[in-house]
Amino acid sequence: MAKKNLPLLENITVTGWGAKGKALAKVDGLVVFIGGAVPGDVVDIQLTRKKKSYAEGRVERLITPSPEREPPFCKHFGICGGCTWQDLSYASQIAHKRQEVIDNLQRLGGLELPEVPPTLASPRTHHYRNKLEFTFSAQRWFTKAELDTGEVITDRKALGYHLPGRFDKVFDAEECWLQPEPSNAIRNFIRRYGTEHDLDYYHIRDHEGWLRTLTIRTTTTGETMVLLAFGREDAGKREALLAALMKEFPEITSLLWCINPKKNDTIWDLDIHLLHGRDHLIEELRDAGFAPLRFRIGAKSFFQTNPEQTAVMYELVRDLAGLKGNERVFDLYCGAGSISLFLARHCDRVIGAEIVPEAIADAHANAELNGITNVDFEAGDLKDLLNDAFIARHGRPDVLITDPPRAGMHEAVVARIRELAPPCIVYVSCNPATQARDLALLKDMYRITHVQPLDMFPHTWHVENVVRLERL
Repeated sequence: MAKKNLPLLENITVTGWGAKGKALAKVDGLVVFIGGAVPGDVVDIQLTRKKKSYAEGRVERLITPSPEREPPFCKHFGICGGCTWQDLSYASQIAHKRQEVIDNLQRLGGLELPEVPPTLASPRTHHYRNKLEFTFSAQRWFTKAELDTGEVITDRKALGYHLPGRFDKVFDAEECWLQPEPSNAIRNFIRRYGTEHDLDYYHIRDHEGWLRTLTIRTTTTGETMVLLAFGREDAGKREALLAALMKEFPEITSLLWCINPKKNDTIWDLDIHLLHGRDHLIEELRDAGFAPLRFRIGAKSFFQTNPEQTAVMYELVRDLAGLKGNERVFDLYCGAGSISLFLARHCDRVIGAEIVPEAIADAHANAELNGITNVDFEAGDLKDLLNDAFIARHGRPDVLITDPPRAGMHEAVVARIRELAPPCIVYVSCNPATQARDLALLKDMYRITHVQPLDMFPHTWHVENVVRLERL
């Protein structure tokens, strides 16, 4: 809803992108961030918020569509918070992502860049994710079309996604283009079963109810994991639901369940129970010239969500590292060791470091699964772990790989990298803004020799970026 007295801006040309994928225009020197527009559109904008230096608004009327526009492919577009760029051509998406990387590195980091090549497109733009999490809600979000009918709404249950910024509002996802089958089929079967048997869905605000969350994982090798979380135990109903699910989908590799009585949906501190199959999936990543790398993925494991593009990215990291076979490599924020193991076949030794002990346990298991012995993994807070004793144990790196979370690296970690002064650094980032901040702290010691954006999440504004640095 627009606030009273906020104006309607008419016949405005949308000129570019702003923060978090919102389109923008400049009107009489005022920057306006616009939901529902793409660059090149000519629109009427209803302002919804106005500050001194900027305003926010929504498209009230599309006058002339941009040549970059495409019809959205998903029926939930405009409600769901995912795939918000699906009305923008894919060629335009990856072009804008390249420019986002350049703008962040130059504007925020004050960095000198080589020529930045085009964004590496994702091998798949639909059904590319290997993990989705859905929420059951006893009080679903009603669409405007439903409300406009004026009819009494009796179906109030949902199995789907939270609306953007609304923890208590869930819309019923009848279809999703993010994950390959049998993801949609499994979710829709559980919804039908829940309706037919009048099962109790979770009340998010009251923290009451039975069916709570559904997690589905898939792999490029054709395996599927299903994890159902219940708000309380009801053995009879649980066993009946899971038996019906197995009967309908005998191809499920791993069928798991847990009880979550907490006030949040995280599963890290819960006991996961196995009903059928293995307690893990096996994913493979190609590695040219070698057998594919195999990874165990359990209910609590972290793994890159776009596996085909992940293999592309790891090949890029390997090539930018310039490995000849005799290097000692540090892999910071190594997670379950996927980059470490990918590089281990191409160098003398890799030492992985990560704050999460469970991830390090997964890294050791994955090394054993692949018969890779020239790796070491240590768990600990990197700002404390990378001390003199760590160097005494492992030596100094010839190449340092860092792949931190969205928040980037702690200043103390950057300071330790400066002390280590490896000849080559390859920085993998899912947030070019924090990457720019970190690289600015290194620019007096290193020059950037290569920048490569990658599209890990098609139809979203998110972009992955890999930078190679050489010591001056």
